[in-house]
This record gives sequence, C-alpha cells and structure tokens, in this order.
Amino acid sequence: MALFSTIVGFSFFGLASRFGQLAIQKRNLMENLGGHALAMGTFGFAGYWAHQWDERAAVLLAEKRAEIAERRERRLALADTA
Repeated sequence: MALFSTIVGFSFFGLASRFGQLAIQKRNLMENLGGHALAMGTFGFAGYWAHQWDERAAVLLAEKRAEIAERRERRLALADTA
C-alpha cells in the first residue's frame, strides 16, 4: 500500500505542478489533457523510483547497523579477554 500511495501522491503533485504552470501562463487548465497525463506519469515514475530508493536505503542501513553491532561485540570480547 505504501508503494501505491507514494506513486499516487507524486502523480497528484505532478498534476498540481502542471495546473500551476498553466495558471502562471494564464492558459485554460483543460486545454491539453495529454500534457496532464504526461506530467502525472513522469511524477508517478519519480515516486516509484523514490520508493524503491527508500526501500534499498533501509536495507543498506540495517546491514550497516548489524555490521557495527558485530564489530562492537568483537571489540568487547577482545577487551574482556585481555
């Protein structure tokens, strides 16, 4: 569900940015619906990519934390034996 909500959120942000762009130009908001779909698709893909990047970063951080904890345990074990 998080993936879907991220993609939809980014898509709606793309639609809002498209509406903002047309409003600044003082053009009709419903003039070119293909442009709206393109903006939503582009931002939706960016949302998908951001979600995948976030998932991968969480995995890398978990691996790094486990590695650091393992090093600390080894260091404490060496300190206890010495």
